Amino acid sequence: MSSMSPAKHLSVVAMLFLSLSMAVATFQSSVGRTMSKEDIILKTEKLTHFHFFFHVIISGPNIDDVNAALPPPTSTTPAANAFFGRVDSLDTPLTIGPNISSDRIGSMQGVVVGASPVEELAYFMEVIFVFTEGKYNGSTLVMVGRNQATMKLRELPIVGGTGIFRFARGYALTRTYSPFDNKTGTAIYEYDLYALHY
Repeated sequence: MSSMSPAKHLSVVAMLFLSLSMAVATFQSSVGRTMSKEDIILKTEKLTHFHFFFHVIISGPNIDDVNAALPPPTSTTPAANAFFGRVDSLDTPLTIGPNISSDRIGSMQGVVVGASPVEELAYFMEVIFVFTEGKYNGSTLVMVGRNQATMKLRELPIVGGTGIFRFARGYALTRTYSPFDNKTGTAIYEYDLYALHY
């Protein structure tokens, strides 16, 4: 049985290292590459403003806000805010006016989580505004942030979008138009969205 000489051994190791380096370089070039704005034909940045209402309905035949999880029962003193830890899933209509029968422009889909154990009633929201009308049909805007419902006017960030709103960023202002009504199981919120996009 013959043994490999040190020189031959180094040569084999060098060839293996070279092959591995080439494979990594090939993988990197096929997975990601640096691009310029011209590569994807970005146009002049513009600002779009939307004004609409969304309707939360938790009872009746047209429920659009479903409780997905409640806080676990505990033997300790409960949080001052009973909504802390509650998770709701939404698919609420967006309308031009405050009436549910107003022209619909899309829907707001996402998750709302009770995020504060005190009375300030703050929620973490991760939602997508899905537009279904006119030139915005099929485009979306994503909003993620903290909504302190006890404030008259709240601001949340717009962090992205799709379709017309690719590379979008901006903010949303929201206010309670009609507080939750226990008899009808509904509430209405007013939104102003400001989105920078190409």
